[in-house]
Amino acid sequence: MIVKFWGVRGSIPCPGPQTVKYGGNTPCIEVRFPEIDRLIIIDAGSGIRELGNFMMGHDLPKGPMRTEIFLSHTHWDHIMGFPFFTPIYVPGTKIKVYGPVSYEEDPLEKIVGGQLSYRYFPVREEELGAEIEYVPLKEQKLDLGDGIQLTTKILNHPILCLGYRFEYKGKVLCTTYDTEPFRNLFVTDPDDPSYDELMASEGELVAQEQNQAIENFTAGADLLVQDSQYTQDEYIPDKYGWGHSYFEHVCPAANRVSVKSMALFHHDPLRTDEQLDQLTEMYCQPGKYGPTEIFFAREGMAIEL
Repeated sequence: MIVKFWGVRGSIPCPGPQTVKYGGNTPCIEVRFPEIDRLIIIDAGSGIRELGNFMMGHDLPKGPMRTEIFLSHTHWDHIMGFPFFTPIYVPGTKIKVYGPVSYEEDPLEKIVGGQLSYRYFPVREEELGAEIEYVPLKEQKLDLGDGIQLTTKILNHPILCLGYRFEYKGKVLCTTYDTEPFRNLFVTDPDDPSYDELMASEGELVAQEQNQAIENFTAGADLLVQDSQYTQDEYIPDKYGWGHSYFEHVCPAANRVSVKSMALFHHDPLRTDEQLDQLTEMYCQPGKYGPTEIFFAREGMAIEL
């Protein structure tokens, strides 16, 4: 597998002179399987636009384009690049779009493809040249063919969100974004009038079980792409429930389950290159948390597994 980052930011694109080094596009990851000529894309944030332009020059000359897009969830920063993904306009292109759906009764096709309507965009979905198939996902295991195995895991985010674990020839790529640590939602202060000892105890047990389940899901990964938008000091005061993790939680967790390399991902749109460099000095020193190699993902970075 060759993994390349085309978008690493969260929430909203933030191009400009202060984000050149790490990049300002929202999530998009390319996963190539050269031996079997397979291309998998994880998320369709604004970074997918440049990936599509690359595919037009690299893949189209070889024949009709084929790809699969796996959406972690349908928040806008993870699907907003889809209308600007040039291959969808090219006749002969075949695309499978996989992802979870949790908004009322709308199918994945309406949520993602619905961006291509005159209400939002000058081209309608009916006018696209590509053949697009939508496949809803839940927490499950899938055989994707050619020896590629996929396991999905529900994460902790305000909308249904899936982590992905791709396994191929003994190598493992795992993504856990967008997510934050599970926590006890019940009152834990015995002096609070609404305190219930049993509920507080059960809530704590469930939170621990779910956090352990996510660690088990990532165990032994060759590369883990991990939501890590905040520092602990930023997260604890007022970011509970926003669905994003903090460095002091994810770094020890990766080491506990023998992750080989972890890419810190979904950078806060307010972070400048200088600030990310400073955070690198704080959190990515070799051996600080254990043997796991920890680094901040950057647009254009390619990693061979």
